[in-house]
Amino acid sequence: MSLGYLKGQPKALNTFLAEHKEENALRLWYDAPAKDWQSQALPIGNGYMGAMFFGGINKEQIQFSEGTLWSGGPGSNEDYNFGVRKDAWKHLAPVRKLLDEGKFEEAHALAKKELTGVLHKSENDLSTFGDYGAQQTTGDIFITVNHSEKVSNYKRSLDIEKAEGYVTYNIGDNHYKRTYFGNYPSKLMAYKFESDQAENYTIAFSSPHKKTKESFKKGLYSYQGEVIDNGMQFETCLKIASDGKVSFDEGKIKVKNAKYFVAYHVATTDYINQYPTYTGNDFIGENKQLIHQLKGKSFEDLQKEHRLDYQNLFERVDFHLGYKEGEDLPTDRRLMAYSKGKNDFWLEQLYFQFSRYLMISSSRPGTMPMHLQGKWNNSTNPAWACDYHMNINQQMLYWPAEVANLSECEEPLNDYIESLVEPGKVTAKEFFNARGWTVSTMNNPFGYTSSGWGFPWGFFPAGAGWISQHLWEHYEFTQDDQFLKNQAYPIMKEAALFWVDYLQEDEKGNLVSYPSYSPEHGGISKGASMDHQIAWDLFNNCIAACEVLEIDADFKKEITTIRDKIAPPTIGSWGQLQEWMEDVDDPDNKHRHVSHLYALHPGKQISLEKTPEWAEATRVSLNARGDGGTGWSLAWKVNFWSRLKDGDRAYQLYRRLLQPIGFEDESIHSSGTYANLFCGHPPFQLDGNMGGAAGMAEMLIQSQTGTLEILPALPKAWKSGSVKGLKARGGYVIDISWKNGKLKTLSITSVKNGPCTLLYKGKQQVKEMVAGETVEVKF
Repeated sequence: MSLGYLKGQPKALNTFLAEHKEENALRLWYDAPAKDWQSQALPIGNGYMGAMFFGGINKEQIQFSEGTLWSGGPGSNEDYNFGVRKDAWKHLAPVRKLLDEGKFEEAHALAKKELTGVLHKSENDLSTFGDYGAQQTTGDIFITVNHSEKVSNYKRSLDIEKAEGYVTYNIGDNHYKRTYFGNYPSKLMAYKFESDQAENYTIAFSSPHKKTKESFKKGLYSYQGEVIDNGMQFETCLKIASDGKVSFDEGKIKVKNAKYFVAYHVATTDYINQYPTYTGNDFIGENKQLIHQLKGKSFEDLQKEHRLDYQNLFERVDFHLGYKEGEDLPTDRRLMAYSKGKNDFWLEQLYFQFSRYLMISSSRPGTMPMHLQGKWNNSTNPAWACDYHMNINQQMLYWPAEVANLSECEEPLNDYIESLVEPGKVTAKEFFNARGWTVSTMNNPFGYTSSGWGFPWGFFPAGAGWISQHLWEHYEFTQDDQFLKNQAYPIMKEAALFWVDYLQEDEKGNLVSYPSYSPEHGGISKGASMDHQIAWDLFNNCIAACEVLEIDADFKKEITTIRDKIAPPTIGSWGQLQEWMEDVDDPDNKHRHVSHLYALHPGKQISLEKTPEWAEATRVSLNARGDGGTGWSLAWKVNFWSRLKDGDRAYQLYRRLLQPIGFEDESIHSSGTYANLFCGHPPFQLDGNMGGAAGMAEMLIQSQTGTLEILPALPKAWKSGSVKGLKARGGYVIDISWKNGKLKTLSITSVKNGPCTLLYKGKQQVKEMVAGETVEVKF
């Protein structure tokens, strides 16, 4: 946490706080090595790779995965066809006819038989997902050093201000230190081991994948392999630098009589995100170039390069709620104390910034986007394939990107969305005889945009409409007209064309989506509300884009008419917002998905100000569903209640999100947060972390209605605090401080000239902004 917010404070206070900066550094730390990968090991990454270090004393384990290493896809099966069931659309009309006749069970049976995606399985499959595949761990690096004496002062930590991991301990008078980081500009990981006295180390690499070649020459270790089911080629290299003697024997690197050694680590594959082959990268040549670029660079040079690159992003936002106040508890014990009711505002601001750390470490321009676990995966058969889930998870992963001032980190998602359009057009044509493109629930990096192979979870053609919202949001926050013109709008328009064709007029004259399923909840429907809300939002964004770009007047007119005919949100018999066209919601149902409230968040169709009756109906639905749920579900509810301006309810759910799980003999919860602050669905999913951080920002600033609202859902618990560098739609950067629950200072910087409408506690004012200038605002 930078001390940027101290500007203008009295000198004595500045001095006091500067002296306590180290004590209050944003750091996760523990007094013992990790035993478990998921709940205890600590993550580092460079965007391309993710690594987890355990901090073992005699044996360190560094598990890592590279973002493009996948099983499945075109190479795994000669019949792989991206899940497409050719001419499946011919069964669409019969399904709709059955729905019109009220024969829902028969309609579901026919849809399940004819509208599912195709999955092939063989004995070579690495995962349970057949030729759909799964994201793959690359392997583990083990570093062994023999300690026979007692260890003291052990500490394992992750400094998220520097994006560096450390392990320190003493044996007698001998001090040991390890330093780990991921360097994005140089596309490598670096691991340094130091000691006061010379030691002997053994370094071994283990991979679950087939080894095709292994070599060691002049301190450079290379392991080339392939994924057994699809033949994907990869190479990982370790370049060793040391003051000791470095050799290679029986498949292991030996470092003898060394006071230090550094392992520079790179990994690449032959994957290229190019439909339909997805292969062809010169991975060996790429690694060779990366290693060559190390020439003349020291560990300190690369560390400096890394810090400058990382902190350029991280230090944009400073969030201050409170200090440690002299406490010196390891993070796991802090989390446990917090769950028992202790107020720990420092832990809360750490959680927010940890989410930003994870995003910077796993999503940078030129990399694959974050998957369900970011870039961290230790399995060949991970839960849900560690894929790109498009029925909320992938979207939630990027909810904080813009508001938390990490717009560049959203670029991998935007580029990836663009790569889905071509295979998504095939899916739209073959399954729905529709124009445009679509993607359903599960999506892999090999163009699988089809329905899933099981219903109801696998059927979600609204995936493209929802994920396209991120393109518009990126424009709204950055005001980048060229991005909107050249990348975002063309993709959004193609997604809208699908809905132009898929929506059908019902007996009331409304346009409805059918068949449809509310994600993972309920049976087949003649109109799941979420579909309608997503289509409305997509058309609305396209209309706005046409106005900004001053193009496509005819298309704008067409979709404006269609948007206004889409079945609107409906209030049901017990005051709830209906999840389906049919009024069949069960007030006692506690399902974790609350998908029919999309129009409240992240959509913009429902708000307290413009649609108060609908907003009240969402409140009724939320109360009925209750405050339980898995990690990501709790995170979404934090955002819902923030949009309803109920900061205390949002904060209550936020605290539930941080309830500890995975603690030996102490955890009684089924979902929450692990000791390493990863969100536990379970298992670990990064969407809970990201959704939680987005919800915290939503309490402090909202801009979805076109008005910039300050502290709209500030919880009473956050009595005083400050936040600097949050972004808002319209291209604004916001600094806020408050005291005793009341706004103290507010400053706004805009990227464009023009008026900014502000709202605080019902008071509205308009400020004329000049690009690049900062305006101080008083309420």
